[in-house]
Amino acid sequence: MNEHPLLALARAYHFAAARHVNQRRKGEAAEPYMNHLTEVAELVAEATRGSDPEVIIAAVLHDTVEDTETTLEDVRAAFGERVAGLVAEVTDDKSLPKQTRKELQIEHAAHASRGAQIIKLADKTSNLRALASSPPKGWSDERIAEYVDWAGRVVDGCRSADKGLAATFDEAAQAMKTPAR
Repeated sequence: MNEHPLLALARAYHFAAARHVNQRRKGEAAEPYMNHLTEVAELVAEATRGSDPEVIIAAVLHDTVEDTETTLEDVRAAFGERVAGLVAEVTDDKSLPKQTRKELQIEHAAHASRGAQIIKLADKTSNLRALASSPPKGWSDERIAEYVDWAGRVVDGCRSADKGLAATFDEAAQAMKTPAR
């Protein structure tokens, strides 16, 4: 990275905000999608203790290729090869059926780079927290439980990347399984 990491991080937030500007979370609160990206980046920053700015930048951008018209080449041109590679590792191929994509996430998690595994841990943690505070309208308790189970199977493949973040995920998953939800 040729520029100061804070400048690159600020550019990443702006880049992601511009691309996700009209997107909302699926939950009933319909929060701006950027809230998810900032939470994932914060979890990654805490897990890495800020020591790997490119992983934090990739966390901010982790859904841009999957959920917007942004290409990996756009990410590569703006943020470099490593950031683009990390984003590629955590991007689902939307041309595949949903169930296939879910199975591939489980398979790929254990073989991803440590940086991608940390992003995946943070992403799944953020998703569980969002499910707990604002589940999507129409999601039954059974569907929520299935998501929590699937997310746990993804996390099982990458929990060794950061024990603290894995524990944070486990806390979020446990909170979803308690009747007080």
